[in-house]
Amino acid sequence: LVPELIKEIGSPEKILAYGKAGTVGLNGEIEHASAFIHTLRFGNKFRDAVGGTSYLSFTNTRGPAGSKISLPMMHKTDSGLRPYYLTHEFTIHDAPFDDEIVIAIGGASSGRAHARTGDRYQDMKEMGLDPK
Repeated sequence: LVPELIKEIGSPEKILAYGKAGTVGLNGEIEHASAFIHTLRFGNKFRDAVGGTSYLSFTNTRGPAGSKISLPMMHKTDSGLRPYYLTHEFTIHDAPFDDEIVIAIGGASSGRAHARTGDRYQDMKEMGLDPK
């Protein structure tokens, strides 16, 4: 999955936000999706390939074929940058079947257009909290 994402966006450096999702069919358990996406062999490979240091935001869900899958993303090196809090929603009309798992990764080459909510560090400063 990672090489395909990098190819689509153009280069690891162009990927500024990232995330992952796992959705298991109705005969499965959320733990089955989690077993794929919450491993060092999955997350660390993705993070390292794109030069990320932030944790990968994620969803693990269970649902029928055609259910909405939400893939949250955040900045790959600074989790406090709100313009990069993104969610990509999609459906695969014939997946996951009852005994299937859909695993997805996402990347973005920019933050939200016209973002105006600032970042978490501004909030912390206003609240008298140490942002680091």
